[in-house]
Amino acid sequence: MENTTITATEKAHKPKKVFVEGAISPAFIADSIAKHSSKTGIGGHSIFLGQVRKDVIGDQTVAAIEYTAYMEMAEEKFHEIREDIFAKYPLTCMHIYHSLGLVPAGGICLFVFTSAAHRKEAIDACTEIVERIKKEAPVWGKEVLEDETYVWKKSVEGV
Repeated sequence: MENTTITATEKAHKPKKVFVEGAISPAFIADSIAKHSSKTGIGGHSIFLGQVRKDVIGDQTVAAIEYTAYMEMAEEKFHEIREDIFAKYPLTCMHIYHSLGLVPAGGICLFVFTSAAHRKEAIDACTEIVERIKKEAPVWGKEVLEDETYVWKKSVEGV
């Protein structure tokens, strides 16, 4: 029989709900931040908020992005990213939320929040999570233009 003991540094985390329907509200973000004030071992937080830009494509302006995902694969990928980051950095907390459905220009579509005893670990972990999501997660954005036509969003690495 295989040994399945998990040490504290290899602690497996249960999968978390990542997807939120529509834009992620400022109240939800504020509440998430406020809940950490009682966790006094935390010395630094890092927060990334992805916002839908009102880009101009040709002669049309982006009104919204409609996000879709291959749900089962996306949930597995987000969990894999979480586990990898927890194994690599000494984090106290990590939260990842990504929108599905229609998010208007100006709306928040990605919320990544990391906490650690020291700022460097929180910042580095947050940055790596965002880059991995952009590169690896099976989530797609359809840019809905003001005339209701659409263009599939192209991801640009490192931007």
